[in-house]
Amino acid sequence: MAKANSSRGGPRRARKAPVTREAALKAAVRIADTDGLEELSMRRLARELGCEAMSLYHHFAHKDAILDGMVEHVFEQFDAPHSGSQWRPALRERMHSMRRALLRHPWAVRLLDSRTTPSMVTLAHHDAVLGVLRAAGFSVQLSAVAYALLDSFVYGFVMTELSLPFRTGAEARRLAKSMLAHSAGEQFPHLREFTQVHVMQPGYSFAAEFDRALELVLDALELRRASQAR
Repeated sequence: MAKANSSRGGPRRARKAPVTREAALKAAVRIADTDGLEELSMRRLARELGCEAMSLYHHFAHKDAILDGMVEHVFEQFDAPHSGSQWRPALRERMHSMRRALLRHPWAVRLLDSRTTPSMVTLAHHDAVLGVLRAAGFSVQLSAVAYALLDSFVYGFVMTELSLPFRTGAEARRLAKSMLAHSAGEQFPHLREFTQVHVMQPGYSFAAEFDRALELVLDALELRRASQAR
């Protein structure tokens, strides 16, 4: 007896499930994480998904729409302050979550603030940050300064962190020792002191500087907020 799926010339092929918007965005993020944002194109994304490039246009009118979706994906990983939160701990956690997300997605540093069509997720995040600052007594002008300062600090720190020629404390100590061996200590006494007393000590970690530097930033904002209130 002939099998039901073999009529008219052989077995039927299983129909491939259509590509979803979510699957396409995950693949786009994966390409950018692995090979860099420059390698992302509609054709490369279609190849990654095993579909025709035209299939993607059901979800995205153009590549910019994909980039908007990728930015939304990153913003979803930021811990937005909740209404009624204390501004300092809420923003501290937000900054830590930003750093974690940007280290996972290095391409996002230069992309986050470049979009002209931000999603509702992105707008809600901005509104929540401004809301916790305003509720704490920051003026509109000081809220703008605080927002710019905090984001610039995280972006700058992450860019430095990603570009360092070492990853671990042991690698940093080896590099510092090599640099000192090839430099005249008398010519750069402060650099030698900094390297020997700080960088070459057991337990050194550039990442640990993030917490200390962030507290300095928050201290400065608190002083300005209190001064403004007086």
